[in-house]
Amino acid sequence: MDVENHTILTEFILLGFSGDSQQQLILFGIFLTLYLITLSGNMTLVILIRIDSRLHTPMYVFIGSLSFLDFWYTSVYTPKILAICISEDKRISLAGCGAQFFFSCVVAYTECYLLAVMAYDRHVAICNPLLYSGIMSTSLCTRLVAGSYIGGFLNAIAHTANTFRLSFCGNNIIDHFFCDVLPLVKMSCTDTQVYEKVLSGLVGFTVLPSILAILISYFSIFLAILRIRSASGRHKAFSTCASHLVSVTLFYGSVLFIYTRPSSNYSLKRDKVAALFYTVVNPLLNPLIYSLRNKDVKEAFRKATQTL
Repeated sequence: MDVENHTILTEFILLGFSGDSQQQLILFGIFLTLYLITLSGNMTLVILIRIDSRLHTPMYVFIGSLSFLDFWYTSVYTPKILAICISEDKRISLAGCGAQFFFSCVVAYTECYLLAVMAYDRHVAICNPLLYSGIMSTSLCTRLVAGSYIGGFLNAIAHTANTFRLSFCGNNIIDHFFCDVLPLVKMSCTDTQVYEKVLSGLVGFTVLPSILAILISYFSIFLAILRIRSASGRHKAFSTCASHLVSVTLFYGSVLFIYTRPSSNYSLKRDKVAALFYTVVNPLLNPLIYSLRNKDVKEAFRKATQTL
Protein backbone atom coordinates (compact mmCIF):
# COMPACT_ATOMS: atom_id res chain seq x y z
CA MET A 1 0.00 0.00 0.00
CA ASP A 2 1.29 3.48 -0.82
CA VAL A 3 2.33 5.41 2.32
CA GLU A 4 3.69 8.53 0.62
CA ASN A 5 0.40 10.43 0.89
CA HIS A 6 -0.14 9.47 4.55
CA THR A 7 1.22 10.98 7.72
CA ILE A 8 3.19 8.30 9.56
CA LEU A 9 2.08 8.09 13.18
CA THR A 10 4.60 8.53 15.99
CA GLU A 11 2.12 8.39 18.87
CA PHE A 12 -1.27 6.91 19.69
CA ILE A 13 -4.21 7.77 21.92
CA LEU A 14 -5.55 5.00 24.17
CA LEU A 15 -9.23 5.58 24.92
CA GLY A 16 -9.49 3.10 27.78
CA PHE A 17 -12.98 2.29 29.00
CA SER A 18 -14.96 5.49 29.40
CA GLY A 19 -14.89 9.14 28.39
CA ASP A 20 -16.93 10.26 31.42
CA SER A 21 -14.68 11.80 34.12
CA GLN A 22 -16.82 10.54 37.01
CA GLN A 23 -16.87 7.00 35.65
CA GLN A 24 -13.11 7.19 35.12
CA LEU A 25 -12.58 7.99 38.81
CA ILE A 26 -14.75 5.03 39.78
CA LEU A 27 -12.82 2.79 37.40
CA PHE A 28 -9.56 4.14 38.82
CA GLY A 29 -10.61 3.09 42.32
CA ILE A 30 -11.71 -0.35 41.11
CA PHE A 31 -8.56 -1.06 39.11
CA LEU A 32 -6.27 0.28 41.84
CA THR A 33 -7.93 -2.00 44.38
CA LEU A 34 -7.67 -5.01 42.06
CA TYR A 35 -4.06 -4.16 41.30
CA LEU A 36 -3.04 -4.00 44.96
CA ILE A 37 -4.88 -7.25 45.72
CA THR A 38 -3.22 -8.95 42.75
CA LEU A 39 0.27 -7.79 43.74
CA SER A 40 -0.13 -8.74 47.39
CA GLY A 41 -1.78 -12.09 46.61
CA ASN A 42 0.85 -13.22 44.13
CA MET A 43 3.83 -12.02 46.17
CA THR A 44 2.40 -13.63 49.32
CA LEU A 45 2.19 -16.95 47.49
CA VAL A 46 5.74 -16.57 46.14
CA ILE A 47 7.10 -15.78 49.63
CA LEU A 48 5.21 -18.64 51.28
CA ILE A 49 6.58 -21.12 48.75
CA ARG A 50 10.05 -19.71 49.26
CA ILE A 51 10.14 -19.81 53.08
CA ASP A 52 8.18 -23.01 53.82
CA SER A 53 10.23 -26.18 53.24
CA ARG A 54 7.08 -28.29 52.84
CA LEU A 55 6.31 -26.34 49.67
CA HIS A 56 9.69 -27.04 48.08
CA THR A 57 8.24 -29.54 45.62
CA PRO A 58 8.03 -29.36 41.81
CA MET A 59 4.33 -28.51 41.82
CA TYR A 60 4.83 -25.51 44.10
CA VAL A 61 7.94 -24.43 42.20
CA PHE A 62 5.74 -24.06 39.12
CA ILE A 63 2.94 -22.39 41.08
CA GLY A 64 5.43 -19.93 42.53
CA SER A 65 6.80 -19.25 39.05
CA LEU A 66 3.27 -18.64 37.76
CA SER A 67 2.58 -16.25 40.65
CA PHE A 68 5.78 -14.33 39.93
CA LEU A 69 4.77 -14.15 36.26
CA ASP A 70 1.29 -12.88 37.20
CA PHE A 71 2.90 -10.24 39.44
CA TRP A 72 4.76 -9.04 36.36
CA TYR A 73 1.79 -9.69 34.07
CA THR A 74 -0.59 -7.30 35.78
CA SER A 75 2.15 -4.65 36.10
CA VAL A 76 2.48 -4.50 32.31
CA TYR A 77 -1.12 -3.36 31.87
CA THR A 78 -2.68 -1.94 35.05
CA PRO A 79 -0.42 1.12 35.64
CA LYS A 80 -1.29 2.39 32.16
CA ILE A 81 -4.99 1.72 32.79
CA LEU A 82 -4.75 3.77 36.01
CA ALA A 83 -2.97 6.59 34.18
CA ILE A 84 -5.63 6.65 31.46
CA CYS A 85 -8.39 6.87 34.09
CA ILE A 86 -7.04 9.97 35.87
CA SER A 87 -5.16 11.83 33.15
CA GLU A 88 -6.49 13.96 30.34
CA ASP A 89 -3.39 13.09 28.36
CA LYS A 90 -4.02 9.60 26.99
CA ARG A 91 -1.17 9.63 24.50
CA ILE A 92 1.46 6.93 24.23
CA SER A 93 4.52 7.28 22.03
CA LEU A 94 5.42 4.77 19.34
CA ALA A 95 8.41 3.68 21.46
CA GLY A 96 6.22 3.38 24.56
CA CYS A 97 3.68 1.41 22.59
CA GLY A 98 6.45 -0.88 21.34
CA ALA A 99 7.80 -1.41 24.86
CA GLN A 100 4.35 -2.24 26.24
CA PHE A 101 3.69 -4.54 23.29
CA PHE A 102 7.01 -6.34 23.82
CA PHE A 103 6.50 -7.00 27.53
CA SER A 104 2.88 -8.02 27.00
CA CYS A 105 4.13 -10.59 24.48
CA VAL A 106 6.80 -11.82 26.90
CA VAL A 107 4.31 -12.53 29.68
CA ALA A 108 1.66 -13.99 27.35
CA TYR A 109 4.02 -16.38 25.55
CA THR A 110 5.75 -17.34 28.81
CA GLU A 111 2.42 -18.20 30.38
CA CYS A 112 1.58 -20.39 27.37
CA TYR A 113 4.73 -22.41 27.97
CA LEU A 114 4.43 -22.43 31.76
CA LEU A 115 0.85 -23.73 31.71
CA ALA A 116 1.99 -26.54 29.40
CA VAL A 117 4.88 -27.35 31.76
CA MET A 118 2.47 -27.48 34.71
CA ALA A 119 0.22 -29.87 32.78
CA TYR A 120 3.23 -32.15 32.18
CA ASP A 121 4.05 -32.01 35.90
CA ARG A 122 0.52 -33.16 36.80
CA HIS A 123 0.75 -35.85 34.12
CA VAL A 124 3.90 -37.31 35.68
CA ALA A 125 2.51 -37.02 39.23
CA ILE A 126 -0.68 -38.96 38.43
CA CYS A 127 0.42 -41.31 35.66
CA ASN A 128 3.86 -42.18 37.11
CA PRO A 129 3.65 -41.42 40.85
CA LEU A 130 6.46 -43.82 41.83
CA LEU A 131 8.86 -42.18 39.37
CA TYR A 132 7.71 -38.61 40.02
CA SER A 133 10.52 -37.51 42.33
CA GLY A 134 13.11 -38.98 39.99
CA ILE A 135 11.69 -37.49 36.81
CA MET A 136 10.76 -34.04 38.15
CA SER A 137 14.14 -33.25 39.66
CA THR A 138 15.09 -29.78 40.86
CA SER A 139 17.38 -29.28 37.87
CA LEU A 140 14.64 -30.27 35.41
CA CYS A 141 12.14 -27.93 37.07
CA THR A 142 14.63 -25.07 36.88
CA ARG A 143 15.32 -25.78 33.20
CA LEU A 144 11.60 -25.96 32.38
CA VAL A 145 10.87 -22.64 34.08
CA ALA A 146 13.92 -20.99 32.52
CA GLY A 147 12.97 -22.43 29.13
CA SER A 148 9.47 -20.96 29.46
CA TYR A 149 10.88 -17.48 30.05
CA ILE A 150 13.50 -17.81 27.30
CA GLY A 151 10.79 -18.97 24.89
CA GLY A 152 8.63 -16.04 25.94
CA PHE A 153 11.43 -13.54 25.28
CA LEU A 154 12.38 -15.02 21.91
CA ASN A 155 8.78 -15.06 20.70
CA ALA A 156 8.24 -11.52 21.98
CA ILE A 157 11.29 -10.28 20.08
CA ALA A 158 10.07 -11.89 16.86
CA HIS A 159 6.47 -10.72 17.35
CA THR A 160 7.42 -7.14 18.25
CA ALA A 161 9.92 -6.81 15.41
CA ASN A 162 7.34 -8.19 12.99
CA THR A 163 4.67 -5.78 14.20
CA PHE A 164 6.70 -2.57 14.40
CA ARG A 165 8.31 -2.96 11.01
CA LEU A 166 4.86 -1.84 9.78
CA SER A 167 4.11 1.83 9.19
CA PHE A 168 1.06 3.26 10.95
CA CYS A 169 -0.96 6.13 9.54
CA GLY A 170 -4.41 7.67 9.57
CA ASN A 171 -6.45 7.86 12.75
CA ASN A 172 -4.18 7.36 15.78
CA ILE A 173 -6.99 6.58 18.23
CA ILE A 174 -6.87 3.07 19.74
CA ASP A 175 -10.14 2.00 21.32
CA HIS A 176 -8.33 -0.15 23.85
CA PHE A 177 -6.39 0.09 27.11
CA PHE A 178 -3.07 -1.18 25.71
CA CYS A 179 -1.24 -1.51 22.40
CA ASP A 180 -2.64 -4.77 21.08
CA VAL A 181 -1.98 -6.43 17.76
CA LEU A 182 -5.49 -6.10 16.32
CA PRO A 183 -5.94 -2.30 16.57
CA LEU A 184 -2.34 -1.76 15.44
CA VAL A 185 -2.83 -3.86 12.31
CA LYS A 186 -6.00 -1.91 11.54
CA MET A 187 -3.90 1.29 11.47
CA SER A 188 -1.21 -0.17 9.25
CA CYS A 189 -0.76 1.58 5.91
CA THR A 190 1.64 -1.03 4.57
CA ASP A 191 0.99 -4.50 3.21
CA THR A 192 0.29 -6.94 6.06
CA GLN A 193 0.41 -10.21 4.09
CA VAL A 194 3.94 -11.08 5.23
CA TYR A 195 3.08 -9.92 8.74
CA GLU A 196 0.07 -12.22 8.92
CA LYS A 197 2.11 -15.19 7.68
CA VAL A 198 4.82 -14.62 10.28
CA LEU A 199 2.19 -14.14 12.99
CA SER A 200 0.49 -17.38 11.99
CA GLY A 201 3.86 -19.11 12.16
CA LEU A 202 4.53 -17.77 15.67
CA VAL A 203 1.13 -18.92 16.84
CA GLY A 204 1.56 -22.25 15.12
CA PHE A 205 4.93 -22.92 16.78
CA THR A 206 3.97 -21.59 20.22
CA VAL A 207 0.31 -21.57 21.17
CA LEU A 208 -0.89 -24.66 19.31
CA PRO A 209 1.89 -26.98 20.61
CA SER A 210 1.26 -25.69 24.14
CA ILE A 211 -2.45 -26.41 23.85
CA LEU A 212 -1.71 -29.81 22.33
CA ALA A 213 0.69 -30.66 25.17
CA ILE A 214 -1.98 -29.72 27.72
CA LEU A 215 -4.66 -31.78 25.95
CA ILE A 216 -2.42 -34.85 25.65
CA SER A 217 -1.36 -34.56 29.30
CA TYR A 218 -4.93 -34.35 30.53
CA PHE A 219 -6.10 -37.15 28.26
CA SER A 220 -3.49 -39.41 29.90
CA ILE A 221 -4.49 -38.08 33.33
CA PHE A 222 -8.15 -38.81 32.62
CA LEU A 223 -7.34 -42.40 31.64
CA ALA A 224 -5.16 -42.81 34.74
CA ILE A 225 -7.92 -41.49 37.02
CA LEU A 226 -10.41 -43.94 35.50
CA ARG A 227 -8.10 -46.79 36.50
CA ILE A 228 -8.16 -45.73 40.15
CA ARG A 229 -10.59 -48.00 41.96
CA SER A 230 -11.51 -45.94 45.02
CA ALA A 231 -13.73 -42.88 44.72
CA SER A 232 -11.60 -41.02 47.26
CA GLY A 233 -8.48 -41.77 45.21
CA ARG A 234 -10.09 -40.48 42.04
CA HIS A 235 -11.27 -37.36 43.83
CA LYS A 236 -7.80 -36.69 45.28
CA ALA A 237 -6.15 -37.17 41.90
CA PHE A 238 -8.60 -34.87 40.16
CA SER A 239 -8.35 -32.20 42.88
CA THR A 240 -4.62 -31.85 42.21
CA CYS A 241 -5.46 -30.85 38.63
CA ALA A 242 -8.56 -28.73 39.22
CA SER A 243 -6.73 -25.46 39.96
CA HIS A 244 -4.54 -25.77 36.89
CA LEU A 245 -7.55 -26.58 34.70
CA VAL A 246 -9.29 -23.40 35.89
CA SER A 247 -6.18 -21.32 35.08
CA VAL A 248 -5.91 -22.89 31.62
CA THR A 249 -9.59 -22.28 30.91
CA LEU A 250 -9.47 -18.62 31.97
CA PHE A 251 -6.28 -17.85 30.06
CA TYR A 252 -6.83 -19.75 26.83
CA GLY A 253 -10.58 -19.11 26.81
CA SER A 254 -10.13 -15.33 26.71
CA VAL A 255 -7.10 -15.41 24.36
CA LEU A 256 -8.73 -17.76 21.84
CA PHE A 257 -11.97 -15.77 21.96
CA ILE A 258 -10.12 -12.65 20.85
CA TYR A 259 -7.55 -13.94 18.40
CA THR A 260 -9.17 -16.89 16.62
CA ARG A 261 -12.33 -15.29 15.25
CA PRO A 262 -12.63 -14.19 11.60
CA SER A 263 -11.50 -10.60 11.03
CA SER A 264 -15.02 -9.67 9.93
CA ASN A 265 -16.24 -10.44 13.48
CA TYR A 266 -13.69 -8.29 15.32
CA SER A 267 -15.12 -5.71 17.68
CA LEU A 268 -12.48 -3.72 19.55
CA LYS A 269 -14.93 -2.65 22.26
CA ARG A 270 -15.95 -6.25 22.89
CA ASP A 271 -12.39 -7.52 22.63
CA LYS A 272 -10.99 -5.10 25.20
CA VAL A 273 -13.52 -6.36 27.73
CA ALA A 274 -12.49 -9.94 26.96
CA ALA A 275 -8.82 -8.89 27.23
CA LEU A 276 -9.45 -7.90 30.85
CA PHE A 277 -9.76 -11.59 31.72
CA TYR A 278 -6.20 -12.48 30.79
CA THR A 279 -4.60 -9.12 31.65
CA VAL A 280 -6.29 -8.26 34.96
CA VAL A 281 -8.74 -10.93 36.15
CA ASN A 282 -6.59 -14.03 35.60
CA PRO A 283 -3.55 -12.70 37.53
CA LEU A 284 -5.97 -11.70 40.31
CA LEU A 285 -7.65 -15.10 40.52
CA ASN A 286 -4.61 -17.38 40.17
CA PRO A 287 -3.29 -16.95 43.74
CA LEU A 288 -6.82 -17.54 45.04
CA ILE A 289 -7.26 -20.61 42.82
CA TYR A 290 -4.03 -22.18 44.05
CA SER A 291 -4.47 -21.32 47.76
CA LEU A 292 -8.11 -21.43 48.85
CA ARG A 293 -8.50 -25.20 48.33
CA ASN A 294 -4.88 -26.05 49.09
CA LYS A 295 -4.28 -27.30 52.63
CA ASP A 296 -0.49 -27.02 52.37
CA VAL A 297 -0.62 -23.36 51.35
CA LYS A 298 -3.18 -22.50 54.02
CA GLU A 299 -1.07 -24.25 56.66
CA ALA A 300 2.04 -22.40 55.47
CA PHE A 301 0.14 -19.11 55.68
CA ARG A 302 -1.10 -19.91 59.20
CA LYS A 303 2.42 -20.81 60.29
CA ALA A 304 3.87 -17.66 58.77
CA THR A 305 1.31 -15.38 60.44
CA GLN A 306 1.95 -16.98 63.84
CA THR A 307 5.66 -16.20 63.63
CA LEU A 308 5.05 -12.51 62.91
